[in-house]
Amino acid sequence: MIRIGITGQSGFIGTHLANTIYLYKDKYQLVEFDDSYFQNEELLKNFVTQCDVIVHLAALNRHSEPGEILKTNISLVEQLISALEGTNSKPHIIFSSSTQEERDNAYGSSKKKGRSLFENWADRNKAAFTGLIIPNVFGPFGVPFHNSFISTFAYQLTHKQEPKIEIDAEVGLIFVNELLKQILNIIDKGGSGKNSVRLEETSKYKVSDILLMMNSFKKEYLEQGIIPVLDTEFKINLFNTFRSYIDLNNHFPFKYKLNKDERGTFVEIVKLHTGGQVSYSTTNQGITRGNHFHTRKIERFAVIKGEAEIAMRKINTKEVFKFKLSESEPSFVDMPIWYTHNITNTGQSELITVFWINEIYDEKDSDTFYEQV
Repeated sequence: MIRIGITGQSGFIGTHLANTIYLYKDKYQLVEFDDSYFQNEELLKNFVTQCDVIVHLAALNRHSEPGEILKTNISLVEQLISALEGTNSKPHIIFSSSTQEERDNAYGSSKKKGRSLFENWADRNKAAFTGLIIPNVFGPFGVPFHNSFISTFAYQLTHKQEPKIEIDAEVGLIFVNELLKQILNIIDKGGSGKNSVRLEETSKYKVSDILLMMNSFKKEYLEQGIIPVLDTEFKINLFNTFRSYIDLNNHFPFKYKLNKDERGTFVEIVKLHTGGQVSYSTTNQGITRGNHFHTRKIERFAVIKGEAEIAMRKINTKEVFKFKLSESEPSFVDMPIWYTHNITNTGQSELITVFWINEIYDEKDSDTFYEQV
């Protein structure tokens, strides 16, 4: 069991890393961290003594005064080093730096200096240190106007706002799940001495090209319910990021067009420009199915007979979203990633539900994690 602490646990990358660690309880133990520990020397010391690995993500990246960024980030590193040396603790330190190191700005300077301070600590104490130089990170639940231009565009497009391109640069990107995989690989291998690892971008696009893709998501998916062309891993990751900003209560359930004539009814359930798998289930009265979540899969539930309630909750939050679906008004609900979800037969007869998911089920890599809504 590897005990992992994350400074900046409540931030964008920290939240994703903590959630991923929770998925592997037989392998990792998360040592809880709160930002207030930096205001209390004893709490910080107690934290470092519990950790086999500390991933240092805590940092200030935006401020009206550039000098405050430099001062704050260096102070956080120095406080952590002081707590380590004050308790003679030598966990493997993994430091999140940035390609901003190469630029003449306060954030990049603070990261470069912080990495140097940790390297000196590792030399003095014969400890393990890995400095990660990370390209631009994007993914679901990032803070708009703060974490990434992709977060900002996604929020604006899903909230009836018009994105604007300030500089149409070509940007190297890494999806947050791809970053976490590399961090966990480093943790699994263990550390010795000091190392600097430059993580390669997994995709590279002009800002205008990304906005073009996201505008197509808005037109096809948000307005028409069509699953867009998702023929690359990047497009899937971008689409899942886009979906995470949708106002669920004002979007679902999405109503189908119900075609009726003397023969009966006809409903087009899934319109898609991508592959996957379509399944159906029958559910007896009062029974609930599901109570699980996915970290990458795109999934649609459509009720074609009976009545149902779909409930979903973003993990590590309390708010539960509930949607009623009925054969009398055909509609669908899509499951966002990292939302645990279920479906309950609330009617007086058998429930028939059709499910579409964007990949064929693989028992060895099911991307299905059980948690009660």
